[in-house]
Amino acid sequence: MTTALTGAPPHIPACRTSPDRPAQPDLLLHPDPAVAAEQAALEALLRCWTRETGAAPGPDGKLRVAVLGGAALLSAPVRYWSPGGWHRFGAATLSAGEGTADAPVDAVTTAALLATAAAERPDPGQVADLAARVADSVVRTADILAHRRTAAAPGGPEGSHFLAAEQSLLLGHPLHPTPKSRDGLGPAQSAAYSPELHGSFQLHWYAVDRELLAAGSAVAESADRITARLLGDRARLPRGTAALPLHPWQARELALRPAVAELLAAGLLHDLGPSGEPWHPTSSVRTVYRPGTPWMLKLSLGLRITNSRRENLRKELHRGLEVHRLLESGLAAEWRAAHPGFDVVRDPAWIGVDHPGLGDPGGLDTVLRAQPFGPTERALCVAGLVAEQPLGTGSVVPSRLGDTLRALAARCGRPLRTVAAEWFLRYLETVVLPVLWLDGQAGIALEAHQQNSLVLLDADGWPNGGRYRDNQGFYYRESAAERLAARLPGLGARSDTFLADEVIDHHFAYYLGINHILGLIGAFGSQRLAGESVLLAALRGFLSGPRVTATGSALPGLLLDAPTLPCKANLLTRINGMDELVGPVATQSVYVDIPNPVAGA
Repeated sequence: MTTALTGAPPHIPACRTSPDRPAQPDLLLHPDPAVAAEQAALEALLRCWTRETGAAPGPDGKLRVAVLGGAALLSAPVRYWSPGGWHRFGAATLSAGEGTADAPVDAVTTAALLATAAAERPDPGQVADLAARVADSVVRTADILAHRRTAAAPGGPEGSHFLAAEQSLLLGHPLHPTPKSRDGLGPAQSAAYSPELHGSFQLHWYAVDRELLAAGSAVAESADRITARLLGDRARLPRGTAALPLHPWQARELALRPAVAELLAAGLLHDLGPSGEPWHPTSSVRTVYRPGTPWMLKLSLGLRITNSRRENLRKELHRGLEVHRLLESGLAAEWRAAHPGFDVVRDPAWIGVDHPGLGDPGGLDTVLRAQPFGPTERALCVAGLVAEQPLGTGSVVPSRLGDTLRALAARCGRPLRTVAAEWFLRYLETVVLPVLWLDGQAGIALEAHQQNSLVLLDADGWPNGGRYRDNQGFYYRESAAERLAARLPGLGARSDTFLADEVIDHHFAYYLGINHILGLIGAFGSQRLAGESVLLAALRGFLSGPRVTATGSALPGLLLDAPTLPCKANLLTRINGMDELVGPVATQSVYVDIPNPVAGA
């Protein structure tokens, strides 16, 4: 199906879509939380393996992997094969050769077998680390599913569409080997700090002597005045100090760091302890939300979550201010004129501590993020929208996306797949097209993966806008340096944001092309909401249409014509023990080339 997009997204006539398929209960996760967690972990590992090695099922519909130096075969039946990469697999088994019985294997064993098969000379320490973190992820996923199947969401802030979607990633990234691993978090801490468990907690507060205060603000109010208001009880602040909010886990860990302990002992830092109303973790765990405040906080958190320790770097803090000033220089007005429904969630202020003993990251820096969403506004994290919600034994794969589309189909009296295809086209227009415009017209590419992207839905559930967030994920093109610097002199001097165009093209293709768009198509297909071949054809029509061409972005041409696309390899990155927030952007992760399903659509 090819559709020219000129102006408003088209409606797809019902007569062009085949009747809905019957429900596919075989794709549902098991009703037992522990079994479902194992199943989800195994599927994530095998998705990673197939993507990162090019493995494919045999004629009998089974995926087979030679392991233990070729002495054994790991195999799993393919329940659904996804052009977008969201494959579904049955239970894995291990056999020692023809005529031997197949033995079932769990996710931890599978991880160890795949890790040793992936490397010529496996590092035993990295294999053990991967296996341990898969085990941690499985246990945490089982706890999450057990909690969500028995406990109703508490009242109050869960009435917020925004927070509800943020706390919906029950299984985590579908193409990551350890999506729910959180090293160093005990059971009680997990209950308080995990969004999936409806956690909430008081912030821990330090007071920092003003001679060590580091802060910046691109808005009228200074960062220290903002944090003083968030603290509330200003009488607790010693004279000559500023209020510094911390994650409670981080506060306990910081007190053990020699440089911080010395500052506390010298009276240059004051530990004020926990205070105030509870804050709620969002999908990023360390970014917290409190209803009724105009700010969210992106806290430093030294936990290793997925691949990285999550402490704020100074260049990211400067980047948040810089992007806000750049947009306010007139760029945002131009962008809104072309795409009035899209914007960036701003990070216009930060506060922290300057001391040579702390280093960078110092662990004490906090981002102040503008909170633009009202409790009734349907602003949904895309990763949360498509995430499966395996909370019972229905006949369809449950997700917020599926619920939205089924409700729309019932309201419109049209087939589900027809509505799904139209919804997808509207989504491309309202969420993807503005990102391409910013790249082509301004020279700024966004690391717009699904967790960094929000879609705004109207009262019926149709996409009518979007937002991007995350001060880590802006790239300025070197080819656009002159015109960007004309908007904001000195741009990039402290934020380290300019990159070669070829590096940006490489990463942009993965984050927007593969993770975001193909991930969305894979969710539609694996949840039986629409045929992936139909959506891939619709995507080609969108990318080749005049509105996309007019953006000037190079990404559409790459997606349309390149036989392969660069793809981040989460399993190989994990096996190599890489922290994706350390080092140059070009070498933070392992990338592989994968066949481009858009070019073949």
